Amino acid sequence: MLKQRILTALVLIPLMVIMLFGAGETTWLWFSGAIAILALWEYTRMVDIKGLSQKIYLGLTALFGLFTVQVDELAGFWQIVILAFWLLIVPLSLKKRQKIVSSWKKYALGLMLMLPFWAALVNLRGFGTSSDAWHLLCVMMLVWIADTGAYFVGKNFGKRKLAPTVSPGKSVEGALGGMACVLVYVTFAHGALLDFPSGMVASWILAAFLTAISIQGDLFESMLKRLAGVKDSSALLPGHGGVFDRVDSLIAVLSVYWVVSQWGL
Repeated sequence: MLKQRILTALVLIPLMVIMLFGAGETTWLWFSGAIAILALWEYTRMVDIKGLSQKIYLGLTALFGLFTVQVDELAGFWQIVILAFWLLIVPLSLKKRQKIVSSWKKYALGLMLMLPFWAALVNLRGFGTSSDAWHLLCVMMLVWIADTGAYFVGKNFGKRKLAPTVSPGKSVEGALGGMACVLVYVTFAHGALLDFPSGMVASWILAAFLTAISIQGDLFESMLKRLAGVKDSSALLPGHGGVFDRVDSLIAVLSVYWVVSQWGL
C-alpha cells in the first residue's frame, strides 16, 4: 500500500506542478474541470445517482462548467450562497448525519461541491502568470500542511475524538496540531509567496479560519462515505483511493477562499 501511495504521488505531484505553471488558459480550464468532474462522478456513486441519470448529470455539469466557471468577479448573491453552504448547511449536515434521499438535493449538493471548486481553481490561477500560479499553490499547501500536521500530531498525541461518529480516526489534538503547523507556515510565507492580508494577525485569523474549513471539508466527505458504506470514493488513484478523497479539503478551502479573496483583503 505504501509503495503504491509513493508511486502514485510521484506521478500526480509533478503533473499538477507542470499543469499549474505550464498549461495555457484553455488547457488549465479542461484539466481542472477533469478533476472536478471525476470527483463529481465519485460523488454520484456515493449518493446512488446512476445509469442514464448519472451520465446526463455529469455531461450537463461539465458543459455548463466549461462556459460559466471563468468569471471576472463573483456576484454578491453567489458569494452569499457559497459561504452559506459551507458555514451553515455543511455543519448542520454533519450534525444530523442523515442520508440524502431527495433526488433534487443529491443533484444540488453535487453542484455546490464541484462547480465553485472548479471555478476557484480557474479564477485563482488567473491567466497562468507565475505569481498567480504560486499564489494558488501556496493556498493548496496550506491545506496539505494542515492535513499532514493533523495526521502526525493526532497519531502521536491524539486522545480526544474530534467527530467519532463521522471519522473516528481524527482527534482534537490532531486538529489543533494541524492548525499550529499552518500558523507557522503562514508566518514564514507571509508577504513572500502567500498573498494574505498585510497584517500578520489578520493573516493568522484567516489561516485559522481556512484550516477549520479544511477539516470540515474532510469530515463532510467522510460522512458521505460512511453513509454510503464505502471506505474510499473510488479506486482511481492506487494507494490513495479516489479523486474526491484527495481533494475533499481543497474543495472546501478553495471555494471559500475564492469568495474571501474578492473582498480586497
